[in-house]
Amino acid sequence: MNETMVCAVGNVATQPVHRELSSGESTRFRLAVTSRYWDREKGTWADGHTNFFTVWANRQLAANAAASLAVGDPVIVQGRLKVRTELREGQQGWLSADIDAVAIGHDLTRGTSAFQRRQRTEQPAGTPSQDRPEPSRETSRDASAPSGADARPRQRQPQPAAVT
Repeated sequence: MNETMVCAVGNVATQPVHRELSSGESTRFRLAVTSRYWDREKGTWADGHTNFFTVWANRQLAANAAASLAVGDPVIVQGRLKVRTELREGQQGWLSADIDAVAIGHDLTRGTSAFQRRQRTEQPAGTPSQDRPEPSRETSRDASAPSGADARPRQRQPQPAAVT
């Protein structure tokens, strides 16, 4: 695909707006990304130019982003960059930079975050059910592996050499 994928590190600038649409869920917020540089004259780090992006999240990412993000949160956003030119109030050339998010997360270089899995309301097909236990991870093959000629032989553990 010929898409421009970006990874932007910045702060949530506006309260996320969550909407439930007929096509699914959608959440949008503004992301402020400010470059930093070393000011040699002052001997300190200084803020450079700030870019603003409108971040769009869809489906489950939209619900999770709306529940997890607040204004000021440091985040990392990965997604497809879309730059649009619009005509507004007679002014041609108004630009908008949007990111169609694929992944959003808190920036852990600037704080901590506690991950919490979303509970699914229904169990999708193909997942282990409650009546069938998960295979043991302690053996080299699980209980559902074929037996007989098709089974893989177990690896023997090396025995320590006898001291004489």
